[in-house]
Formats: sequence, structure tokens, C-alpha cells
Amino acid sequence: MAKKDIAVVILNWNGRALLEKFLPSVLMHSESAAIYVADNASTDDSVSFLKTNYPSIKIIQNQENGGYAKGYNDALKQVDEDILCLLNSDIEVTKDWLLPIIAIFNAQPETAIIQPKILDFKNKDYFEYAGAGGGFIDKFGYPYCRGRIFDTIEKDLGQYNDTTPIFWASGACFFIRKSVFDKLNGFDESFFAHMEEIDLCWRANNHGFTTTYVGTSTVYHVGGATLNNTNPKKTYLNFRNSLFTLTKNAPNHLFLLIFTRLILDGLASLKFLTSFKFAHIMAILKAHASFYSGLPQLLKKRRLLSQNISTVAPTKYYQVQSIVWLYYVKNQKKF
Repeated sequence: MAKKDIAVVILNWNGRALLEKFLPSVLMHSESAAIYVADNASTDDSVSFLKTNYPSIKIIQNQENGGYAKGYNDALKQVDEDILCLLNSDIEVTKDWLLPIIAIFNAQPETAIIQPKILDFKNKDYFEYAGAGGGFIDKFGYPYCRGRIFDTIEKDLGQYNDTTPIFWASGACFFIRKSVFDKLNGFDESFFAHMEEIDLCWRANNHGFTTTYVGTSTVYHVGGATLNNTNPKKTYLNFRNSLFTLTKNAPNHLFLLIFTRLILDGLASLKFLTSFKFAHIMAILKAHASFYSGLPQLLKKRRLLSQNISTVAPTKYYQVQSIVWLYYVKNQKKF
């Protein structure tokens, strides 16, 4: 069988129910792609379910559950299609969803990473938290999206049906050229899960590559199927990994940025305090402790990345100084 141009790779960990529900749409609407399931050492019957019901799907069996980052790094070594689609197992795709993506990759050689429009599977008229209409970060590393700023979600009225450069693409549905993924040495495995895609997009940006949002391709994401927003572990990973990303990639005045960011994280803890979410306060404290203990290694990574950076000048990584200030003080709730 001839090699296809694009591989759809679904990372699975004990997600037999999700595979059973969402694989049919992927198979129905992805005729031009090779379909893989990369299993992260599941202990349920995911693999036997796939072998019995979907013999055409290529199964990659990782030896351990290394989370999103290591899981994909290990699996993608066994995938050789030119374009990779990293697809969450809780996503429903739509008819012809791949066609606009392939067209942009063919027309724009500088585009290395693409995200489609991500809507909420449970409320299909609204954007989904993880990615929405394309991602950005502020000067202090806080992420936000077109269609979603903090907990404010916009209704899809066609306002983001465009094709436009963004700063980061959601890991829920993340397209990347295999050559670029390999050049950047994949995801940083110390992240385990959450925000590793922002780190990868930032590194791509620093090498002169472009990340693009394609609003004419639509998928529906359940969101939180593995770890939902109310889970303190997600708070821990998001705060810790955001600090990791900022330390590795921010170009100038690093320690002033980090100092300001730590103050802002303290204010976030006060917000959790007012709503009696004490486990989330502990999660932020643990995130900071992990950050401090890992700082020497992060600074080493920063030096190595700066040595290998492209001669192409990267674009500025932020559009606004502080999304926290705009959202909570200026009451700006939309992009």
C-alpha cells in the first residue's frame, strides 16, 4: 500500500469507551489519511477492542504511560507520513475536515503547525475551552484563545471562520509537519501533559516557522475526558508547565518576567481562596515548588535552545501585556 500524505494518530490510555464512540467519525471522514492508535500501556481492553473491531487501524503499543508528551514522542517514531495529526480520543471530526488543512500545508511552505476550529461536542454552538479559535499568550505566559478567555466561552457565529496566523495550536487537534516535529525533537517530556503544545509552537516560532488557524475545518471536542478543569492535578500541571514554557523560551528580561508572574500566580491563589478551592491553592504551591527545583535544568535547556535558534527573526510572542489585567480589571471578556 502506498504511503499516504497524512497520519491521524490518536493517543489512548484506558479509553476504550471513547474509542468506541468517536473512532467511527474519524474513519468515515478521513479517507485520505492513515489512521493510528498509539496506546499508552492501557490496562483496559482498548487494544483487543481495536484488533477485533478495527483491523485496518495501525496500533502502536507504548511500553509505559508517559503522558501526552512522551506518549506521542515514542509513537511518532513509528509514523513516517509527511503530515501528522495528533488527535484526542474524545473528538468527533466532520466531513471533509482534512481538505482545508492539506490545502494550506501545500500552499504555505512556511506553515509548520495548524489547528482547526474546535467546538464543544456537548454544546455544538459554542467554542471548546481547549483551543477554540486558535491560541495566544500574554507577556507573562498566560494562554488564551480566540473564542475563549479564561472561563468565558464565545458562541460560534462564524466570527472565526478565517485562516490566520496564531501563536499556539491546541494539542486536542494538532497538525504538524513530520520534518518540523523531528527538527524540534518533539515535545518536552518533562511536561507530562498540558501546555507541551504551547512550548513546541513557541520553539517552532523561534525557528521562523508559522502556526496557522484554519477555521474552515471543524472538529467537536468533549474536553476534560482525561482530566477536567475542576481537577487540582490539572491546575498543578497548567501553572507549572506555563512557568516551564516561559523560562525556556521568553527572549529577554527573564527574571523580571518570572518575578511578575509569581506575583500574578499568588493573586490566582487568592481567587481560589475566595471560592474555598483549597486543593487548587495547594496545587499552585506544588507547581511553584516543582518549578524552583527544576530551574537549573530549565536554564540549561534555555541555553541550548538559544544556541540552536534559527537566524530568522521570530515574531513577537505576545499581543497583549496582561490578559489577567484586561479580563479581571478592564472586563474584556472576548478576544
